[in-house]
Amino acid sequence: MNYITKLFLLFVAAIKGRIMMPVRAGCNIAAHMVKYALVKFKLLTYIHWHIECFRPDGTLKWIADYTNLVVNVGLDDILDKYWKGSTYTAAHYVGLTNGTPSFAAGDTMASHAGWTENSNYDEATRETLTLGAVSGQSVDNSASKAVFTIDTDTQTLGGAFLTTDNTKGGSSGTLVGGAAFSGGDKSADDNDVINVTVTITQSAS
Repeated sequence: MNYITKLFLLFVAAIKGRIMMPVRAGCNIAAHMVKYALVKFKLLTYIHWHIECFRPDGTLKWIADYTNLVVNVGLDDILDKYWKGSTYTAAHYVGLTNGTPSFAAGDTMASHAGWTENSNYDEATRETLTLGAVSGQSVDNSASKAVFTIDTDTQTLGGAFLTTDNTKGGSSGTLVGGAAFSGGDKSADDNDVINVTVTITQSAS
């Protein structure tokens, strides 16, 4: 018999009067059981970004790495699709932001005062996130990176985001999360190529 089961049986016995104990003690046991259950089922989601910028001649211009915030609507969407959904086909897209973005937990695609999207690239839509096989509680798109070809000189890029809608500059869909480059803003020019690798990791601690 495990620890949580023993606590439960002890609490039930106390309620039925089989064991005399103060009400407060019984409540403390119940609170401990709830706390124990919450700890056991804690689940954390991390989204790490590795972004490379190449000049038209193929030489590396810069690299940016960072781990992003999963916003509230993104967390809700994960709960809804995994815990409640009966059928679900994932469709997620990568977008770029202009300089100095500031993401907040309450951001949505329709309302995000701290950042703006950068749509100055040749591709007609935001790039599709194509994930490979899951292994070791992690999955990534390293075999099929999101690729953007910049179409205008002197662009200032500050970060990237993940959403469920592919419309450039659009406000529909669910924002999963995003963040600013850890090393600050980066510059990009016409025909520079931006390669984006996204790694999603789940952890119980």
